[in-house]
Amino acid sequence: MPTTLCQVMGFLVSSLGVGGSIMATAMDTWSTQDLYDNPVTAVFQYQGLWRSCVRQSSGFTECRPYFTILGLPAMFQAVRALMIVGIVLGILGLFVCIFALKCIRIGSMEDTAKANMTLTSGIMFIVAGLCAITGVSVFANMLVTNFWMSTTNMYQGMGMGMQNVQNRYTFGSALFVGWVAGGLALVGGIMMCLACKGLIPEESRYKAVSYNASGRNISYRTGPYKSGPGYEADPKARKGMGYEEAPRSEDGRRPYPSKYDYV
Repeated sequence: MPTTLCQVMGFLVSSLGVGGSIMATAMDTWSTQDLYDNPVTAVFQYQGLWRSCVRQSSGFTECRPYFTILGLPAMFQAVRALMIVGIVLGILGLFVCIFALKCIRIGSMEDTAKANMTLTSGIMFIVAGLCAITGVSVFANMLVTNFWMSTTNMYQGMGMGMQNVQNRYTFGSALFVGWVAGGLALVGGIMMCLACKGLIPEESRYKAVSYNASGRNISYRTGPYKSGPGYEADPKARKGMGYEEAPRSEDGRRPYPSKYDYV
Protein backbone atom coordinates (compact mmCIF):
# COMPACT_ATOMS: atom_id res chain seq x y z
CA MET A 1 0.00 0.00 0.00
CA PRO A 2 1.49 3.36 -0.94
CA THR A 3 2.50 5.62 1.88
CA THR A 4 0.20 8.48 0.88
CA LEU A 5 -2.86 6.22 0.58
CA CYS A 6 -2.13 4.57 3.93
CA GLN A 7 -1.73 7.95 5.58
CA VAL A 8 -4.94 9.38 4.09
CA MET A 9 -6.93 6.26 4.96
CA GLY A 10 -5.60 6.35 8.50
CA PHE A 11 -6.63 9.99 8.79
CA LEU A 12 -10.16 9.27 7.54
CA VAL A 13 -10.64 6.20 9.73
CA SER A 14 -9.31 8.04 12.78
CA SER A 15 -11.62 10.97 12.05
CA LEU A 16 -14.60 8.61 12.05
CA GLY A 17 -13.39 7.13 15.32
CA VAL A 18 -12.99 10.50 17.02
CA GLY A 19 -16.39 11.65 15.73
CA GLY A 20 -17.99 8.46 16.97
CA SER A 21 -16.43 8.93 20.42
CA ILE A 22 -17.85 12.44 20.62
CA MET A 23 -21.27 11.15 19.55
CA ALA A 24 -21.21 8.29 22.04
CA THR A 25 -20.21 10.58 24.91
CA ALA A 26 -23.07 12.98 24.15
CA MET A 27 -25.73 10.28 23.76
CA ASP A 28 -28.26 9.62 26.52
CA THR A 29 -28.73 5.93 25.82
CA TRP A 30 -25.78 4.40 27.63
CA SER A 31 -28.20 2.29 29.64
CA THR A 32 -31.84 1.58 28.84
CA GLN A 33 -34.57 0.05 30.93
CA ASP A 34 -34.96 -3.70 30.52
CA LEU A 35 -38.49 -4.56 29.37
CA TYR A 36 -38.14 -8.34 29.44
CA ASP A 37 -40.47 -8.90 32.39
CA ASN A 38 -42.68 -5.88 31.72
CA PRO A 39 -43.04 -5.29 27.96
CA VAL A 40 -46.03 -3.01 28.39
CA THR A 41 -45.20 0.05 30.43
CA ALA A 42 -46.28 3.65 30.50
CA VAL A 43 -42.81 4.93 31.35
CA PHE A 44 -39.50 4.09 29.70
CA GLN A 45 -36.27 5.19 31.35
CA TYR A 46 -32.78 5.53 29.92
CA GLN A 47 -29.59 7.12 31.16
CA GLY A 48 -26.45 8.66 29.79
CA LEU A 49 -23.21 10.05 31.17
CA TRP A 50 -24.64 13.51 31.77
CA ARG A 51 -28.36 13.10 32.40
CA SER A 52 -31.21 10.61 32.85
CA CYS A 53 -34.40 10.72 30.80
CA VAL A 54 -37.94 9.42 31.11
CA ARG A 55 -40.19 8.90 28.11
CA GLN A 56 -43.89 8.43 28.60
CA SER A 57 -46.28 6.52 26.41
CA SER A 58 -47.79 9.79 25.24
CA GLY A 59 -44.46 10.67 23.61
CA PHE A 60 -43.45 13.28 26.15
CA THR A 61 -39.79 13.02 27.17
CA GLU A 62 -38.25 14.67 30.20
CA CYS A 63 -34.51 14.69 30.88
CA ARG A 64 -32.82 15.69 34.09
CA PRO A 65 -29.07 16.33 34.30
CA TYR A 66 -26.94 15.07 37.14
CA PHE A 67 -26.60 18.05 39.43
CA THR A 68 -23.96 16.40 41.57
CA ILE A 69 -20.47 15.10 40.99
CA LEU A 70 -19.52 13.73 44.37
CA GLY A 71 -22.76 11.79 44.61
CA LEU A 72 -21.99 9.74 41.52
CA PRO A 73 -20.12 6.43 41.73
CA ALA A 74 -16.37 6.53 41.31
CA MET A 75 -16.45 4.18 38.32
CA PHE A 76 -19.04 6.39 36.66
CA GLN A 77 -16.74 9.40 37.00
CA ALA A 78 -13.83 7.33 35.71
CA VAL A 79 -15.81 6.53 32.56
CA ARG A 80 -16.45 10.24 32.04
CA ALA A 81 -12.76 11.03 32.44
CA LEU A 82 -11.68 8.29 30.01
CA MET A 83 -14.09 9.47 27.32
CA ILE A 84 -13.04 13.10 27.70
CA VAL A 85 -9.33 12.23 27.59
CA GLY A 86 -9.91 10.11 24.49
CA ILE A 87 -11.77 12.94 22.74
CA VAL A 88 -9.09 15.52 23.58
CA LEU A 89 -6.28 13.27 22.37
CA GLY A 90 -8.22 12.44 19.22
CA ILE A 91 -8.83 16.10 18.35
CA LEU A 92 -5.17 16.97 18.95
CA GLY A 93 -4.15 14.01 16.82
CA LEU A 94 -6.37 15.25 13.98
CA PHE A 95 -4.74 18.68 14.03
CA VAL A 96 -1.26 17.16 14.02
CA CYS A 97 -2.21 14.71 11.28
CA ILE A 98 -3.51 17.47 8.99
CA PHE A 99 -0.09 19.13 8.93
CA ALA A 100 1.63 15.75 8.57
CA LEU A 101 -0.21 14.68 5.42
CA LYS A 102 2.22 14.09 2.58
CA CYS A 103 -0.22 15.50 0.03
CA ILE A 104 -0.18 18.86 1.81
CA ARG A 105 2.99 20.89 1.48
CA ILE A 106 3.52 23.62 4.06
CA GLY A 107 6.58 25.78 3.48
CA SER A 108 9.82 23.84 3.37
CA MET A 109 8.83 21.12 5.80
CA GLU A 110 11.07 18.10 5.41
CA ASP A 111 9.88 14.53 5.17
CA THR A 112 11.57 13.71 8.46
CA ALA A 113 9.39 16.25 10.29
CA LYS A 114 6.29 14.89 8.57
CA ALA A 115 7.26 11.37 9.60
CA ASN A 116 7.64 12.40 13.24
CA MET A 117 4.30 14.21 13.18
CA THR A 118 2.63 11.20 11.57
CA LEU A 119 3.99 8.91 14.27
CA THR A 120 2.86 11.33 17.00
CA SER A 121 -0.68 11.53 15.63
CA GLY A 122 -0.81 7.76 15.27
CA ILE A 123 0.13 7.26 18.92
CA MET A 124 -2.50 9.82 19.93
CA PHE A 125 -5.17 7.98 17.95
CA ILE A 126 -4.19 4.66 19.48
CA VAL A 127 -4.38 6.04 23.01
CA ALA A 128 -7.70 7.77 22.22
CA GLY A 129 -9.15 4.51 20.91
CA LEU A 130 -7.97 2.60 23.96
CA CYS A 131 -9.52 5.22 26.25
CA ALA A 132 -12.87 4.95 24.45
CA ILE A 133 -12.88 1.15 24.48
CA THR A 134 -11.84 1.04 28.14
CA GLY A 135 -14.47 3.59 29.22
CA VAL A 136 -17.30 1.80 27.41
CA SER A 137 -16.17 -1.59 28.72
CA VAL A 138 -16.06 -0.33 32.31
CA PHE A 139 -19.59 1.06 32.00
CA ALA A 140 -20.79 -2.21 30.46
CA ASN A 141 -19.27 -4.13 33.37
CA MET A 142 -21.14 -1.88 35.80
CA LEU A 143 -24.41 -2.58 33.97
CA VAL A 144 -23.86 -6.34 34.03
CA THR A 145 -23.09 -6.30 37.76
CA ASN A 146 -26.11 -4.17 38.62
CA PHE A 147 -28.36 -6.24 36.34
CA TRP A 148 -27.57 -9.53 38.04
CA MET A 149 -27.74 -7.98 41.50
CA SER A 150 -31.20 -6.57 40.71
CA THR A 151 -32.31 -9.90 39.28
CA THR A 152 -31.14 -11.78 42.37
CA ASN A 153 -32.91 -9.37 44.74
CA MET A 154 -36.08 -9.52 42.68
CA TYR A 155 -36.29 -13.32 42.72
CA GLN A 156 -35.42 -13.47 46.41
CA GLY A 157 -38.31 -11.09 47.15
CA MET A 158 -40.68 -13.18 45.04
CA GLY A 159 -39.65 -16.31 46.95
CA MET A 160 -40.57 -14.64 50.24
CA GLY A 161 -43.97 -13.63 48.92
CA MET A 162 -43.01 -9.98 48.60
CA GLN A 163 -43.71 -7.93 45.52
CA ASN A 164 -40.34 -6.39 44.78
CA VAL A 165 -40.27 -4.53 41.49
CA GLN A 166 -36.92 -3.07 40.48
CA ASN A 167 -35.88 -1.37 37.29
CA ARG A 168 -33.11 -3.23 35.53
CA TYR A 169 -30.97 -1.58 32.92
CA THR A 170 -29.28 -3.16 29.93
CA PHE A 171 -26.91 -2.06 27.19
CA GLY A 172 -27.88 1.06 25.28
CA SER A 173 -27.00 2.03 21.74
CA ALA A 174 -24.30 4.44 22.94
CA LEU A 175 -22.17 1.53 24.16
CA PHE A 176 -22.03 -0.05 20.72
CA VAL A 177 -21.26 3.31 19.12
CA GLY A 178 -18.41 3.78 21.60
CA TRP A 179 -16.96 0.33 20.93
CA VAL A 180 -17.03 0.84 17.17
CA ALA A 181 -15.59 4.36 17.47
CA GLY A 182 -12.76 3.18 19.71
CA GLY A 183 -11.93 0.37 17.29
CA LEU A 184 -11.86 2.78 14.33
CA ALA A 185 -9.56 5.18 16.17
CA LEU A 186 -7.28 2.29 17.11
CA VAL A 187 -7.09 0.99 13.53
CA GLY A 188 -6.51 4.51 12.18
CA GLY A 189 -3.67 5.05 14.63
CA ILE A 190 -2.00 1.80 13.57
CA MET A 191 -2.27 2.82 9.91
CA MET A 192 -0.66 6.17 10.70
CA CYS A 193 2.22 4.44 12.46
CA LEU A 194 2.71 2.17 9.44
CA ALA A 195 2.68 5.18 7.12
CA CYS A 196 5.41 6.80 9.20
CA LYS A 197 7.87 4.13 8.09
CA GLY A 198 7.40 5.04 4.45
CA LEU A 199 7.87 8.75 5.09
CA ILE A 200 11.32 8.38 6.63
CA PRO A 201 13.90 9.24 3.94
CA GLU A 202 16.65 6.78 3.16
CA GLU A 203 19.68 7.24 5.31
CA SER A 204 22.68 8.72 3.58
CA ARG A 205 25.36 6.18 2.94
CA TYR A 206 28.85 7.33 3.63
CA LYS A 207 31.83 5.52 2.21
CA ALA A 208 33.94 4.04 4.90
CA VAL A 209 37.51 5.34 4.83
CA SER A 210 40.11 2.93 6.12
CA TYR A 211 43.43 4.31 7.20
CA ASN A 212 46.16 1.79 6.49
CA ALA A 213 49.77 2.35 7.25
CA SER A 214 51.82 2.48 4.06
CA GLY A 215 54.75 0.11 3.96
CA ARG A 216 55.84 -2.39 6.51
CA ASN A 217 55.77 -1.92 10.19
CA ILE A 218 58.81 0.04 11.16
CA SER A 219 60.45 -0.28 14.54
CA TYR A 220 62.00 2.99 15.44
CA ARG A 221 65.39 2.77 17.06
CA THR A 222 67.95 5.31 17.96
CA GLY A 223 70.21 5.79 15.04
CA PRO A 224 70.99 8.14 12.17
CA TYR A 225 67.82 7.50 10.14
CA LYS A 226 67.23 9.67 7.14
CA SER A 227 63.78 11.18 6.61
CA GLY A 228 62.57 10.39 3.13
CA PRO A 229 59.68 8.84 1.23
CA GLY A 230 58.65 5.61 2.86
CA TYR A 231 60.88 6.32 5.81
CA GLU A 232 63.73 4.29 4.30
CA ALA A 233 66.73 4.01 6.50
CA ASP A 234 70.17 5.06 5.33
CA PRO A 235 72.04 2.02 4.03
CA LYS A 236 75.21 3.33 5.67
CA ALA A 237 73.42 3.53 9.00
CA ARG A 238 72.29 -0.06 9.20
CA LYS A 239 74.61 -0.67 12.03
CA GLY A 240 72.45 -0.72 15.00
CA MET A 241 71.39 -3.04 17.67
CA GLY A 242 71.25 -6.45 16.09
CA TYR A 243 73.45 -5.39 13.14
CA GLU A 244 76.72 -4.75 14.97
CA GLU A 245 79.82 -5.47 12.92
CA ALA A 246 82.00 -8.28 14.18
CA PRO A 247 85.42 -7.34 15.52
CA ARG A 248 88.34 -7.55 13.06
CA SER A 249 91.79 -8.97 13.55
CA GLU A 250 95.04 -7.15 12.94
CA ASP A 251 95.17 -8.18 9.27
CA GLY A 252 91.67 -6.77 8.68
CA ARG A 253 89.91 -10.09 8.52
CA ARG A 254 87.04 -11.11 10.72
CA PRO A 255 87.48 -14.16 12.89
CA TYR A 256 84.27 -15.59 11.44
CA PRO A 257 82.36 -14.73 8.25
CA SER A 258 79.72 -12.09 8.56
CA LYS A 259 76.48 -12.00 6.66
CA TYR A 260 77.68 -8.90 4.83
CA ASP A 261 80.46 -10.98 3.26
CA TYR A 262 77.88 -12.82 1.18
CA VAL A 263 76.24 -9.71 -0.26
